[in-house]
Amino acid sequence: MAILNIVKDGDEILRKRSKEVQVPDEKINQLLEDMKDTLAKAGGVGLAAVQVGKLKRVIVIDTGETRLELINPKIIKTSGEQEELEGCLSCPGQWGITRRPMKVVVETLTREGKTVRYRGEELLAKAICHECDHLDGKLFYDNAVRMLTPEELEELEKAQ
Repeated sequence: MAILNIVKDGDEILRKRSKEVQVPDEKINQLLEDMKDTLAKAGGVGLAAVQVGKLKRVIVIDTGETRLELINPKIIKTSGEQEELEGCLSCPGQWGITRRPMKVVVETLTREGKTVRYRGEELLAKAICHECDHLDGKLFYDNAVRMLTPEELEELEKAQ
C-alpha cells in the first residue's frame, strides 16, 4: 500500500465540498487501503479523503478500539454534548477545545455498496463529526470553543 501526503492547513482544497461516491469500486477500495496506511503512519484517529487531496466523501477512522470505513457518510442522529481537546493531522501544532455530540448515528455505504448504520460515543462520535466536517470543507477550529495558546501547547507537550 501507499503512504499519501497529508494536505496542510492553508491549502484551498481543504475548504472544498467533497463529491459523493456513485458506486464504490476498485479505485475507492485502493484509496481506503492507502488512507488506512497513511492514518496509521501519521498516528491519528481519523482521515478524510480531502486530507490526502481527493475530493471524495470517504473517511477512515481508527480509535484503537474501533476501525471504520465510511463512504458517503451522513450523520442522522446526535445526542448529548462533550467539550474536549481536539487537533487535526492537517493542522499540525494547533489544538482547541471543541463542543461535539456525545453520541452519533451515521449512515454510510460499505465497500460493497450496502447501506449500514454505526453508532459512536465519546471519541468515536467526535472523530465521526470531525471527519464529516472535512467533507464539507470545515476545519476543527471553525467550531472551536477556544484555541489553546502557545503557552498551553507547551504545557501540553511537556505532559506527554
